Amino acid sequence: MSERTSEKLVHMANQIGKFFASQGAEQAPAAIADHLRKFWDPRMRAGILAHLEEGGADLDPLVRQAVERLREMTEAG
Repeated sequence: MSERTSEKLVHMANQIGKFFASQGAEQAPAAIADHLRKFWDPRMRAGILAHLEEGGADLDPLVRQAVERLREMTEAG
């Protein structure tokens, strides 16, 4: 995945994170992960997971937690 594509995915994920941030640190990561699972194309999810594996630069803290949760959900099937 290109660096530009990763930047766009991070930007989009962080925007989603800002929307769900009002739910608080306890609930927001789950809500963000659920949103990514339901509404992002599988290629987009694969891209953000690859970005996390490469260090997850520029992911907001709640979004990082959400992508980690998404990774767990993906691995669990």
